[in-house]
Amino acid sequence: MGPLGWLLDAQVHVAGSPVLVREIVGNVFGLASALFGLRRLVWAWPVGMIGNALLFTVFLGGVFATPQAHDLYGQAGRQVFFFAVSVYGWWRWSRNRHAGDGDQPAVNPRWATGRERLGLLAVAVLGTAAGYPLLAALGSWGPLPDAWILTGSLLATYGMARGWVEFWVIWIAVDAVGVPLLLRGGFYPSAAMYLVYGAFCVWGLVSWWRTSRRISAPTHPIPSTYSEVVA
Repeated sequence: MGPLGWLLDAQVHVAGSPVLVREIVGNVFGLASALFGLRRLVWAWPVGMIGNALLFTVFLGGVFATPQAHDLYGQAGRQVFFFAVSVYGWWRWSRNRHAGDGDQPAVNPRWATGRERLGLLAVAVLGTAAGYPLLAALGSWGPLPDAWILTGSLLATYGMARGWVEFWVIWIAVDAVGVPLLLRGGFYPSAAMYLVYGAFCVWGLVSWWRTSRRISAPTHPIPSTYSEVVA
């Protein structure tokens, strides 16, 4: 068995249940992508894309004969959309990096404008409402939470590409729904990783929030003489 065959078929047992190694590896790549994203490094995007490819096969359990045998079409579909949006994020962050100082992060965090937030809210509601009947018709297991996870994940990834601080908040909301769903489906490594993501997203939110305040803070030169103070 070659390395690829081993990755596709290898399993470990967690609490007596079989778990695919590629589910674990895919989530590790996802966590590495999040760490690079926290540091605003371009590598966040290609690393995440590798994890997307692996997890796509995991969540189509009925197709790829995973131990769980559940088809989470929303979870699988979001890996495809992740891959596509990541191409955009990779391009955008690379362009920013080349346009500025090579030693600087690839994006400057900022809060979304009121109009941008309304757009996020509208897409969240409409995307979840449209995704639910579609995923239910496809036979997705847990179609309503799966629809939100799909929609919210796409919004969070797009927000990360744009440099919006809110993308961390969206990820927290996705994790809050994703953990119970994955536990019920038997996707234990993914559920555990979602818990780690949730704590990590709180850290990322605080970090980007502080950075955005530092970047947006006005800078005033300190007067050097008394005459400059009273002028």
